[in-house]
Amino acid sequence: MATLHLCDYGSGNVHNVERALARVGANVIRCTTPEELAGAKAVVIPGVGAFGECIASLRAKGFEQPIQDLAASGVWVLGICVGMQILAKHSEEFGTHQGLGIIPGAVRLIPGETPSGEKLKRPHIGWSPLYSDTRDWSGTPLAALEKESPVYFVHSYHFEPDDPNDVLAYARYGGRPIVAAVSRARVFGVQFHPEKSSYAGLSILKSFVQQVEADAA
Repeated sequence: MATLHLCDYGSGNVHNVERALARVGANVIRCTTPEELAGAKAVVIPGVGAFGECIASLRAKGFEQPIQDLAASGVWVLGICVGMQILAKHSEEFGTHQGLGIIPGAVRLIPGETPSGEKLKRPHIGWSPLYSDTRDWSGTPLAALEKESPVYFVHSYHFEPDDPNDVLAYARYGGRPIVAAVSRARVFGVQFHPEKSSYAGLSILKSFVQQVEADAA
C-alpha cells in the first residue's frame, strides 16, 4: 500500500481528498506541520479559494521549502485545484503572488468570452471533458481515462506553464481551451476536483497511488 503525505495547511478540502485517496487504496498521513513530511515518498497538496490566501497559509505553516526540496529530490507531488496553481512561479489573481516555482508558468484568468464574442460566466462551474492534442497520457495518472472523460471544475483562474509540453490535458470552456492538468517528471497537478469527479476522478487518484506504489517496490 502506497503512503501519501497530505498537506493540511488550512486552505484545502482535506477531508474529502483524504477520504477519496483512502478509497482507492492509499495509506494517508495528514500533515499539519512540515516536520511530518520527513521521509515522504509522495506529497498531496489540496487547495481551495484564492491563490494569495493559499500560498500565504502554506508559507505561514512552514511547508514551502520542504515541498520544494521534496519535489527537487524526485518525490511524487500531486496538486489539486489551487494546490496545482501554487506549483506555478506566480499568480495574477488579485495582484501578483509568488508561487512555489516547481513548474515555471503563471496563473491567469480564464477566458471571459467565446470565440464569437459571447460573454462567459466566471467562475467556470460544472463538468467539462478532458482532451489533449499533443500529450500521450500513458505513464501518467490520466492513463486509465478515455479521452473526453468529464471532470468537475470550480475556478476562475488556470495555470499556464511556460513550456506547453508541461500541459497534460485541457478542457473547453465556451469553446476555448483551459489548462486542466499539468505534469513534469513526478510532479502532477489538476485544476479540477478529482474527489468530486465520480469514476473519472477516482481513476486518476488510483493511477497516481499505483504509480507511487510501483516506484516504491
